[in-house]
Amino acid sequence: MPPSGFRIENAAAALLGRLRQHGVDYLIGNAGTDFPPVIEALAGAADGAAPTPLTAPHENVGVAMAHGCYLATGRPQAVMVHVNVGTANALCGMLNARRDRIPMVVMAGRTPIHETEVFGARTINIHWGQEMFDQAGMVREAVKWDYELRSGTQVADVVDRAVTLARQAPGGPVYLTLPREVIASDATPADKPLPAPIPGAGPNADAIEQAADLLSRAKRPLVITSALGQRPGDVAGLADFLDRHGAGAVGFRARYMFLANNHPAHLGYEPGPVISEADCIVSLDCEVPWIPQLHKPDPDASIIHIETDPGFGDYPMRSFPADCMVTGDPAAALAALDAALTARGVDEQTMAARKAWRAEAHERFLGLRDRPTGAVLTAQDVARALDTALDPEDILLTEAPFPVGLVRRTLPGTYFGTSSAGGLGWGLGAALGLKLGHQTDGRDPRVVAAVGDGSYMFGNPTPAHFMARAYDLPTLTVILNNRQWGAVRRATLSLYGDGAAAQSNDPPLTRLDPSPDYEKIVEASGGWGAKVARQEDLLPAIEEGLDAIARQRVPAVINVLTEYDDASAAADAVR
Repeated sequence: MPPSGFRIENAAAALLGRLRQHGVDYLIGNAGTDFPPVIEALAGAADGAAPTPLTAPHENVGVAMAHGCYLATGRPQAVMVHVNVGTANALCGMLNARRDRIPMVVMAGRTPIHETEVFGARTINIHWGQEMFDQAGMVREAVKWDYELRSGTQVADVVDRAVTLARQAPGGPVYLTLPREVIASDATPADKPLPAPIPGAGPNADAIEQAADLLSRAKRPLVITSALGQRPGDVAGLADFLDRHGAGAVGFRARYMFLANNHPAHLGYEPGPVISEADCIVSLDCEVPWIPQLHKPDPDASIIHIETDPGFGDYPMRSFPADCMVTGDPAAALAALDAALTARGVDEQTMAARKAWRAEAHERFLGLRDRPTGAVLTAQDVARALDTALDPEDILLTEAPFPVGLVRRTLPGTYFGTSSAGGLGWGLGAALGLKLGHQTDGRDPRVVAAVGDGSYMFGNPTPAHFMARAYDLPTLTVILNNRQWGAVRRATLSLYGDGAAAQSNDPPLTRLDPSPDYEKIVEASGGWGAKVARQEDLLPAIEEGLDAIARQRVPAVINVLTEYDDASAAADAVR
């Protein structure tokens, strides 16, 4: 009998049906000659029996869409790519998802194993040239688990394990290879219940008590986070903790809206101004709480790490000092620590000292936001214009060094930054995924991506804008176009501040001139585009772009000709 809801009896149908049973909404695919059993199964699927197929003309866009969709819904999505070559294109996005702990099921066809006689065997010359000894080897460090499907009889078990391990904390992508003749073989319907999810480890009571002892004595307690806020519900818990205990918080390379940036405990996005003052530092859901080469904590300060895996065993080297390690879900551990501290209480003098220090540091952060506008357009000007134009519920995503502190973000789930893996090209696809996920759940916020000119090119804009039109996913992309690799220039100047490159107006391998008219690329897909070179044109263009995505329902791109600002980039004070 065929799998329920399918007119075709093959392992691909069973696989798609089981993914849908796990709540996978979409199969984002870039197809090849390994896909016929999947395409046939999708064509024979009843409504709702399989994940909805979406065609992604480039794999990097597809993986980034799955990433963004998870951020919007909390449900893993599936991506399928073409054998080894499609896997290679998808790898950059998989690295981002791995470091950002984003569950997804990435599947790739495998060139047919058999050369003849078996249904699905090799029929074209590339089926020899694309075979590898170990196709999964190229992604093994980018995924939590990989496996090759061996038989149609094991589909349910393999899908169950893939989804379970992807979701298990800390989450991440998994990789499944699918030989063509195997997914074309007979299926065994999945009539067994779904497996129970694997619960996260609870925080150790002794570790919580040790952390509470250290924090209870602090007069200048500081929380540093980068990843708290992936689940929007966790933000309120952090705000309550900071309010009750007088601590301040920094979002160092924050990837989410972890705390409203007008909250009195918000001390900015850089640890440098406060880390030497803090006498107790809590690294909360944060792989890099500071840069040892640049930032120097007080040597007498107590250091607490709270993490699902505080040792970060999947990082080859990480050696931050620690007086206390708390293993467990960061939000749950923070709640347990809150209870332990509340039970201890704190004297009025200590609480007054905490709040006075926090207030002074918060004022310093606010002062950085008041830097005057210069004569040329910079990222700061773009941020201020977005602050004026965006509503609180609008979503801002950035893939560039960007002063997010200048844009008021007060609602959880309204800011997203790029993964620490730094795989460029994430922003355009992730914005589409955020839009897709919210629309799937009945919401339709405006989504704005602020990206660099290099990031825009890496994002495969033609495929991205195609998908925006094909699937009614209009987003606004604001390009900070400084005609160069700004990050490369900053890195060079940080090592050779007085060197030859610093004296040059055109350092080698950093310039992106002549700059294309990026705004015309979106017009080829029926979208709206504009170029801005003057201060007075910036806000009107952003407002017109927002109107294009909201009322005209077309993708929009604003090519903003910014200037590189060495002083602002070096300070990076409101990032």
